Formats: sequence, structure tokens, C-alpha cells
Amino acid sequence: MNFRVSRLTSILSITLLLAACSSTPIQQASPIETIVNQSEDAATEARFSQNLKQLISQIAQSQEIPQATLESSFLDAKTIPSIRKLVLPPSGSFKKNWVAYRKRFIEPIRLKAGKAFWEQNQAFLNKVEQESGVPAEVIVAIIGIETIYGRQTGNFRVKDVLSTLAFSYPETPNKTSREQLFKDQLQELILMCWSEGGGNLPAKNSSQGLNSARFNSCLNQNSSYAGAIGLPQFMPSSIRSFAVDGDGDGRIDLKQSPKDAIASVANFMKKHGWQPGMPIYFPVQEAGIGEAKLLADGDPQLKYTIQELIKKGILNKGQGDLQAGGVEPQSKALIIDLPYPDIDGNDQVRYAVGLNNFLTIVQYNRSYFYAQSVAEFAEALGYKNQSAVPATTVKSETKAGEPTKSKPKKSTGKKKLKQT
Repeated sequence: MNFRVSRLTSILSITLLLAACSSTPIQQASPIETIVNQSEDAATEARFSQNLKQLISQIAQSQEIPQATLESSFLDAKTIPSIRKLVLPPSGSFKKNWVAYRKRFIEPIRLKAGKAFWEQNQAFLNKVEQESGVPAEVIVAIIGIETIYGRQTGNFRVKDVLSTLAFSYPETPNKTSREQLFKDQLQELILMCWSEGGGNLPAKNSSQGLNSARFNSCLNQNSSYAGAIGLPQFMPSSIRSFAVDGDGDGRIDLKQSPKDAIASVANFMKKHGWQPGMPIYFPVQEAGIGEAKLLADGDPQLKYTIQELIKKGILNKGQGDLQAGGVEPQSKALIIDLPYPDIDGNDQVRYAVGLNNFLTIVQYNRSYFYAQSVAEFAEALGYKNQSAVPATTVKSETKAGEPTKSKPKKSTGKKKLKQT
């Protein structure tokens, strides 16, 4: 879950918020730290228990899961006061800092780990790229930014996290909507774990065949402070909707199976509209910065055509592959703004043009900072941020005065891991 620096914080919908995952914006607890279930005052805990029991009863009835089984599994559920602080929005005096954000995620340790992860899974990454159209570099970048390939997956018990945020969310203007969001995720977790434990949905009020140990293990697994799970940090709803069995062992394990994580990230991106062979973003021309500033509104919508941006001087028709590639004049784009303070504390902004694939990454995590970091991390791994799908071009006109068009040619170049 991403509650980190972004103009999109107040713009994107709650559904988009939980589209997939969240890389944690602060340092997680150390691996040796045990899971801590802290209790607040007795009155708060009493309300928490009552509300949790009520939701469990509703889920049991609507999904035909034995209520006694659910109640038993949640007997030890507790609120975690520390995560209530972690989900708070930044203070009004907080300045967004693209430069610091980028430096944190695109750095030598993650890049080195990314190259190692790629080498270890190169054959499977190539296979997934061919099948999904999502570049291996982008998949590797996402998993690296999210958890450094499984090194930072969170040390909070997921059922406690979701229960806390569902019934004890901090006092914020959006408290009601956030609590409903996490109630939904708690139900998704229960359904996910019920299925993983071998229970049938609906279970017709019988727990016959349920592996209770596996069911409870699933409920008690570690997550981020917002309930995101595994190498790619998927929320329970995204696991149920987009996670796939990449290694073919008959189950989905995003914590221990790199192949499951790789295939699931690719499937999420594909299902959310990734366009194979197309760029993610273009730099803004220096002469067009003023025009870009006027168009940057933080709204994650593709609203300007490439042709319009060229006319305004934001893009140059000769840059990248705007002429020879598959980015046609009527392709839609948006203006990305990446604010940061300079060394004197003055507000500065870097601008870029985001294409459809940029917006697809935003749907994975609701942040321009995040999406741009994924793009630049992928580039550091060797990703060529240009079209691999030549556009249909006008070859000549027929005798009747009608233009004829050539057929798109397939890219024959195969990307390899960039060695440094």
C-alpha cells in the first residue's frame, strides 16, 4: 500500500489505491524483530473485538463459512497502535522530494540485487515477457523497489494489520472510507486463506476438508504495515484477482516463489492495459517546460495527444521514436510533475510526458514518484524506453491518389541484461 509522497494522494480513487501493492515508505522492522501485538486501553479493545466479531459473523453468513472456525482463528487478533501512525498523511509542512525518493530506490544495492535476481530467473523472465509483453526489466524493477527481492516484506501479522485499519483507523477526514476499504480487504484475506486451506466456497456450513493449520498460517503470515504480502506486495484482493501460479506447483506463493511473483506482476500489468513494445515516458524539452507546467494538474488521465504536445514545444517530433516508432500523433499522454526542493530549499519541479504504460504502473502503486522510479530503475537495468513496434507509415500514393500503408514490422531485437 502506498501512502507515500505524491500529488495523487488526494486524486486517485480508493479502488486504485489498493489495485495491487505498496512498497513501504519507511524502514520496516528488522528481520529479527518479533511481531508485536500492542493493546490500547480496555474500552478501545472492547469496541475493536465487538466490531471484528460482527464483521466475522457477516462474512460467515454471506460466504457460508463456519462462524465458529472464523471466531476461533481471530481470538488472538489485536490492534497494532504503531501502524495507525504509519498510515497518517504527511504534515502540511512536509515537502515532496523527487530527488531524495529516487535516490532511495535507484541505488547500488537494489540495482546489484536486481541484476542477480534477473540472472537467477532469466529464462523464466524471458518466457513471461514473450507471453505477456511486459518487459523483464520492468518486472524486475517493480519487485526490487517493492521488497528488494523479498528482503523487506514486512513484519506485521496481516490479520492484525487489516483488523486494526478496519476498526481503529486514525482520525483523518477519510477515516470512514479507509475503514471500509480495509474491511473489504479483511474479507478478501479470509476468502483467500479459506481457499488456500482447502475449504470450499461456499462451504455450506461445513469445515470438512479444511486444513486448519494452513488456514491459520495464511491469516497469520507477515505483511507490510498496510497489509501487502510477498515479494510483489500484493493486497489480498489483488492476490485473488491477479496472482498466478508461475512455477506450476499447484499453489500461489508470493513469499517464497520468485516465479509466482514474476508471473503475477506481469499478469497484473497486462490486465491493467500494458501496451507491449511501447515506451513509458518521454523527457520534456527544455523550451517546453513552461507549457508543461501549465498542463500539469496531477490528474492521472491521458488527456493530451502527442501531436498537441509537439505543437506546444513540450515534445520534439524528432526525439525518441516519435517519427519512426509506434507512438503515433494521436496517441494520448499526460504531464508528470516531480517536485523537489533545491539546495536552498526553493521549490523545483522536473516534468516528463507519461504515456499509457506509465499510467499502468501508477495503477500498481498510486504515485508518480513510484512509476517514474520503476521506469528509471528498468532503464538502469538496460530497458530501452522506446517503441519496438514500428508505426504504419505512408509509403506512396496510388495512381488514384490514395495513400498505401506498409504493415507494421515485428521487432527482432532481444534485450539482454546490461552489465556494468
